[in-house]
Formats: sequence, C-alpha cells, structure tokens
Amino acid sequence: MNAINEAKYEKKFIDVGGVKTCYIEAGEGEPLILIHGGGAGANGYGNWFTCMPLFSKNFRTIAIDMLGFGLTDSPDPADCDYSQKVRYDHVAGFIKAMGFEKANQVGNSMGGATAMGVAIEYPELCDKLILMGSAGLNTEITDALKPVLGYDYTKEGMIKLIDVLTNDSFEITQEMIDYRHTNSIDPTNKISYGATMQWVKSQGGLFYEEDFIARVTQKTLVVNGKDDQVVPLTSAHRFLELIDNSWGYIVPHCGHWAMIEYPEDFAGAVSAFLLTH
Repeated sequence: MNAINEAKYEKKFIDVGGVKTCYIEAGEGEPLILIHGGGAGANGYGNWFTCMPLFSKNFRTIAIDMLGFGLTDSPDPADCDYSQKVRYDHVAGFIKAMGFEKANQVGNSMGGATAMGVAIEYPELCDKLILMGSAGLNTEITDALKPVLGYDYTKEGMIKLIDVLTNDSFEITQEMIDYRHTNSIDPTNKISYGATMQWVKSQGGLFYEEDFIARVTQKTLVVNGKDDQVVPLTSAHRFLELIDNSWGYIVPHCGHWAMIEYPEDFAGAVSAFLLTH
C-alpha cells in the first residue's frame, strides 16, 4: 500500500455557496470527482490516496472533503442539520463552482449516497456514476456499524472502526490509525461528525426511498466487496435491480474499502467502465 503522504498534493480551496471547500487534484482530461465515506477521520486524501495516481493517468481526478469533513467548513449544527440533502447539494455546488458542465462521480458509502443524490437531483451535472459499497438502501443497522456510529475518539476505537471496514487479511498500519485518528479529534470535525451521526441515527440509517433511487438514469457501475460487513452484497444486487442502466463488479475477499484494500483492481475496473461506456 502506498505511504500516506499528503504533501504530494496541494490542498486547494473554493467557495461553494459560502462554504470553504477543500479538494486535491491530479491529472488531466474528463473530471472525475471522488467522494469519501462518512467514517470518523475521513477526508478526500485519506480515502483516495492509493487511487489518485491510478485514476490521474486518464482523468482530471479530484478528491473533495465533504461538508463537515477534513478541511472543508463545518457549519454550526444550530444552522445546519447535516442531512443527506445538505451533502449532495454541497457536492452539486462544488461541480458548478469548479466550472464543469458535468463530471463523473465515484462515491464510497456515504459518498456513494451523496453522488447518487447529485445524479438524481442534478442529472445535468453527473455524467457517469460509480457506487462503491454505497449507502442509500434501507437496511438494518447491524453490530458491524457500531464502531462507526458509536466511535469514541480513541485510537482503540479507530482500530475497531478500520477493522470492521476492511477484510480479515488487511494489514492495518499504525500510519493509517494515526492519520485518521488525528483527523477525527480535530475539534471542528468532532462537532460536525457528531451532528452527522446523530442525523443518521435519527433517520434510522442513511437511505433514500427506493423509488427515488430508481430515478438514476446515468450509466452506473455498482462495486461491492464480497465480504463487506457494512454494506452487504444484497445491497449491490438491489441497486442493480433498481437502477436501469447499471453494471456490477464484485470484489472477492474485500470489505467496505475496495479503493484501499485493492486499489489497482478497483481503479482498473472503474477506469475501464468510464473509458468504454
């Protein structure tokens, strides 16, 4: 696995409707927006550092910090409900602010649900859609989600979180633990993460109605780890049933983080899909 070295990428900022939004980018060509998941300590670089060099061979690859994560602004929870609509409105605003007519989107977990929201509510902005271990379906909140929803801001808690998101043979490095833990205990991010998880709990999960999901018209690649404990394989099958123009790619011996567990496999499959469809 590549070393976690943020210094390789310049942190850039753009105003999105009054929200200072952080992103990194590499490469040239069609824009490809990478949207991270909602686990504690997540940000654009931390989720996509292994894939950035791979995607940037063919695309202008941009990893965004979602609202309330990383170095993007975290509005006061008194003024922001940290709902899923707020997140996909923000990403849609980012695509517009960057001056793109439309962009391809890759989203993991909460980022998948966010990308899906953009594709449905702002179809003119989304070219192709890749959902990887995507949230969005109304499934049971299982024990596997407890380390995510109930994260306690300790390094031990971060180990439990990473462990449930990856396959049994994945090596969790101290570097990864330290990086995500440091991000998670940033005072601003702690407040926004707490508000985000509280919204998810209040809704009984992070999902859309199925008739909403069925409104996706873009060509869509559904990727899932065969051993994903957070988003089970049955969810991938249901997305394929609901989304008319959809293809599937299932990764064996893989948990919730295909982009980190098997970056070459994941980036190769996604790049082939984007270049051939």
